[in-house]
Amino acid sequence: MPSTPVLQTPRLVLRPLRTKDAPVIQKRFATWEVVRWLDAKVPWPYPADGAANFVNACLAEMAGGEAAHWALVPKRGPADLIGIISLRPDDGETHDQRGFWLDPAFHGKGLMTEAADRVTDYAFGKLGWPCLWLSNAQDNHASRRIKEKQGARLVDMKIGRFVSGEATRMVWLLDREDWVGRQAA
Repeated sequence: MPSTPVLQTPRLVLRPLRTKDAPVIQKRFATWEVVRWLDAKVPWPYPADGAANFVNACLAEMAGGEAAHWALVPKRGPADLIGIISLRPDDGETHDQRGFWLDPAFHGKGLMTEAADRVTDYAFGKLGWPCLWLSNAQDNHASRRIKEKQGARLVDMKIGRFVSGEATRMVWLLDREDWVGRQAA
């Protein structure tokens, strides 16, 4: 992957994650409401150095061209990040190329849909990817709704391991042609 660019939406700046984001991530991320539907590899209870370790891992992935990680910063509102969205190439196994979280104080405003749409445009338009594999816990209705709004097709249901325990994992496929057609309509 190329270096992570700055992207913009009407209400957000998506900028590359940076080391000094760790304290804000530690404050906003370490809540059950945020982490319960994330992969079980996320430590819980969240350790005091959890965000610093996470940011270091993200920066290494970005430097190695393995992934892009953006901080979501409102154009109006707090100057700090309110969430993160990530994108990675298809590894042929996990079927999970885009992940995100948002501080619960900002839920229900369409901000993550806006960020997901912009990152999807980047994946299909700039990177030329033919599709995006996406997934979420079945009971994570907000994440599921973003995929539905984007026109992704549900293609599989599996058992997943989340911070909250085992649950059904929904696997979605979003084709570039479907996305482009939907955006033109």
